[in-house]
Amino acid sequence: MLLSIKSWLFETPSKDCMASYAKSGDNRYLEQLIALYSNDLYHYLVTQSNTHLAYDVSQQTWLKVIEKRNLYQAQTTPKAWLFKLARNTLIDEYRRQQHFVELDENTHLAAQNDKSENDLTSGDLTSKDSHIGSSNISYEAFYAALKQLSFVQREAITLQQEGFSLADIELITQSSLETIKTRLRYAKQNLKRLLGANNEQA
Repeated sequence: MLLSIKSWLFETPSKDCMASYAKSGDNRYLEQLIALYSNDLYHYLVTQSNTHLAYDVSQQTWLKVIEKRNLYQAQTTPKAWLFKLARNTLIDEYRRQQHFVELDENTHLAAQNDKSENDLTSGDLTSKDSHIGSSNISYEAFYAALKQLSFVQREAITLQQEGFSLADIELITQSSLETIKTRLRYAKQNLKRLLGANNEQA
């Protein structure tokens, strides 16, 4: 069974600084949001794109937080709302760059052929990833296998590693619960197969 490579759990701030920022527009709350979520946001985006695009989309996302703060509803998980903004921004950016985006279960993004996405080093993943199952697997091997998944499978497994509940992933991806479960199941099966093949070749 594929275990999560992330051991820590998602923590919800004791005070919803997103709700406070939405209500007041006080930059102190925005700074708290950035401190809480900027690293996680970048990690998610870099697994879905490459280091350069992840940085650009991160910046765009924070600008959208400022622009759309009045749309935030306090009953929504702040981190999930932020990731939804980031996901939509990333997809918009892919389309703006005329990269083909297919959000089904099987097709990879054409953008995955971009050589620059291979510039992620193990150091970028160190704080997030440790190992899978009972055998140690390098960050590079896991990242290489992750990149072979379809966009939606890679996204589902990454969001689960971020500690999001299935309900949160529904909100972020705007997909049904059953669709998310299917993506997670196939993602785990494919990762096990890919990493197993890598171990046999080692």
